[in-house]
Amino acid sequence: MLDYDEEAGLYDASRGGEPRAAAAAEAVLDLLPDGTRRLLDVACGTGIVTRRLAAGREGLRVTGVDLAAAMVRQAAVRLPGAVVRADSRRLPFRDGEFDAVSSVWLLHLAASDADVRAIVAECVRVLRPGGVYLTTVDKAAAHNVGSDIDAVLASRPPRAARDAAALVDSYAAGRGLVPAGHGRFPGRGQGRSPRRTIADLRRGWFVTLPPGEPIAETFAARLAALPDQDRPRPDPWFTLRAYRKPGAASADA
Repeated sequence: MLDYDEEAGLYDASRGGEPRAAAAAEAVLDLLPDGTRRLLDVACGTGIVTRRLAAGREGLRVTGVDLAAAMVRQAAVRLPGAVVRADSRRLPFRDGEFDAVSSVWLLHLAASDADVRAIVAECVRVLRPGGVYLTTVDKAAAHNVGSDIDAVLASRPPRAARDAAALVDSYAAGRGLVPAGHGRFPGRGQGRSPRRTIADLRRGWFVTLPPGEPIAETFAARLAALPDQDRPRPDPWFTLRAYRKPGAASADA
């Protein structure tokens, strides 16, 4: 698993930068109901998406939260006074404090199904009746674009998809949420090349291929044998789901 305090300095540049952030923010904003005034962005990372959310709709007040201290420091520069360091399983906010809650690229990182359930439960707790929870699902699957790189990686040891859409649907339903829409957006600038994939492998990107282990070097050798080592393959497309918390409280309350 990557250390996100260590990742903070290169996170934006290695994950599509502003173009990807713009696509993610647009997708979230498209699913926010009219009248949304208070948005909590859980696992805001460097704040690159969060800043665009705050600027993307007049009157929208956005709060970011992340566990990694280095990420929080960067996000706080982008959104002064609006970023909190906290565990997404124990959010430091009142019940029903927000009109909407987003968690983009978070649930797939959870260590267990119990952690995913805890994250969803907290997002629902701080969401007002009538508000919406938005989250990405099936992130790992999105990166499989049918390329030669994917063919090489297909035989690596599997890892449970904590953010599988069916699982997230069930956790949301278990907390009383109902489906409220969905969207897709491109991971601009995230198309993998063989050389970049090898570098990611050697810094711990692939959880079931620990850096330095013989199995990891076997896959690195297979990737090194592919043609066009620096040519990016197609960008992934991410899936965003929205769920509504039943109730009719006004967003302007």
